Amino acid sequence: MGDALGSSVSGAAQERFPRKLRMGMVGGGRDAFIGAVHRRAAMLDGGVELVAGAFSSTPEKSRASGLDLYVPEDRIYGSWEEMAEAESQMPEDQRLDFVSVVTPNHLHHPVSMAFIEKGFNVACDKPLCHTVEQAMEIVNGARDNDIIYAVTYNYTGYPMVKQAKAMVDAGELGEIRKVIVEYPQGWLALPADSDNKQAAWRTDPARSGIAGCIGDIGSHCENLLSYITGLELESLCAHITTFVPGRELDDDGDVLLRFTNGAKGILTTSQVSVGEENNLRIRVWGTKKALAWTQENPNYLHILSNEDPEQVYKRGNGYNVAAAAAATRLPTGHPEGYFEAFGNIYKNFTDAIRAKLAGVEADEIVRDFPGPVEGARGVAFIHKVIESGQSDVKWLPFDFQV
Repeated sequence: MGDALGSSVSGAAQERFPRKLRMGMVGGGRDAFIGAVHRRAAMLDGGVELVAGAFSSTPEKSRASGLDLYVPEDRIYGSWEEMAEAESQMPEDQRLDFVSVVTPNHLHHPVSMAFIEKGFNVACDKPLCHTVEQAMEIVNGARDNDIIYAVTYNYTGYPMVKQAKAMVDAGELGEIRKVIVEYPQGWLALPADSDNKQAAWRTDPARSGIAGCIGDIGSHCENLLSYITGLELESLCAHITTFVPGRELDDDGDVLLRFTNGAKGILTTSQVSVGEENNLRIRVWGTKKALAWTQENPNYLHILSNEDPEQVYKRGNGYNVAAAAAATRLPTGHPEGYFEAFGNIYKNFTDAIRAKLAGVEADEIVRDFPGPVEGARGVAFIHKVIESGQSDVKWLPFDFQV
């Protein structure tokens, strides 16, 4: 969509948006995996520029990282506190339009709240924060301060995930009876695997929070399942394991799910499944049809039934719904993947900001990105799974409400 508002925002805002949006970043310095992904995703369509940041835990590292990224030296900050204060004093024609929070989990809440309270829109990596109480502060803060807030559950940005959601919403699968979502990885299978930078904070309770594997990738499973099916979780029963000796957080988990409509589900996630990479997969069975989608082959959605041959929906074709088409950049046969899906979250988030700045209402397609409520539900899910895994009670109710 580039630096234009585009046809999906509002009929009153078809004209080209007059400038690029100004982006700030907290975290994401040298050797940080997810920060680089956020930057590339945000700038994928050409309508965003990175102009400020506090990129690391020390002023020296932050400055070095900012210079790597060609950020103006006077807008490279030694701490996020300094950045929030200084950027809030910027004149209107220089002020940031949004801030991306790509720190380890323990900083998501304080950084988000600091920028929310100063009137900045925020995109935050998942999971949203450590506690449900913190999550509700973010939900309420974003609402009370008129903040556009995104949580980058990026797998909902894939075109065929949007196609799957639309087919479920339209009743094409009938009433949903069963869902299985799984996310096996193998990168933390050995004790020594915890020594690298990306693993170190994810296996540290002080920085990662109450959960390891369940928080890191199990939260993606919960969000993907909820997004596609729209099912509301009633109760769950979890079996949580830490296989690697000396590790403080879980590295494997299996969860049985009961939904309010009577459907049943299984969520299984692991970071010690040797040989697996990022094999996120979901299958949904209804009374009429079923669907299957896998992240490592994301351009295809499989539809099955008892009456017809298997159908394969492909990204980029005219038979897909508008939301899937809006999330597609390349013609058929040219694979799109992780960066594009991540970029679709940012595309909708930044288009929502453009609509806000233009004083118009963003339409349904633009509003289709995970927000603080989805983030808060994910935090509640993580806590309930860990509680269940540590409890002798077989089933625990899931009573999340906003």
